[in-house]
Amino acid sequence: MTGAATDGPPDAAAEEDERGPASVPAAERGSTRIADRVLAKIAAQAAREALRERRGPHAPPPGTDTAPHADVSVRQRTARVRVAVELGYPSDIGAQCGAVRRRVAARVEELTGMAVPEVAVGVERLHSAHLDGDAPRRVE
Repeated sequence: MTGAATDGPPDAAAEEDERGPASVPAAERGSTRIADRVLAKIAAQAAREALRERRGPHAPPPGTDTAPHADVSVRQRTARVRVAVELGYPSDIGAQCGAVRRRVAARVEELTGMAVPEVAVGVERLHSAHLDGDAPRRVE
């Protein structure tokens, strides 16, 4: 025989397995907490993606440390994000900051489910090919 029959009621563990996790009310299942530093990494990556899409002829020179940095504060499923970026100059700074703001808000909401009512974008540095020494020189 493969198993013995019992006359008593099934045990609680077997009953729970048959019901599955979906039958447990949401309030009793617990919650997932996403660390602020994880949200900051998501925001910085989203800013990097937005700037990569808008890369123009006045982008910062290769080899410079232009990776965006982000700080996040979370309160009750709402994330407020501050992103610091370095941009090429001359360029449309307002358009680049707008693209970063939209991309960061969308990606953080998409990946975490948190509302992002505010994304503050700060420009830490402007890179100019003429000032960084990468511009072609005039020949006299």
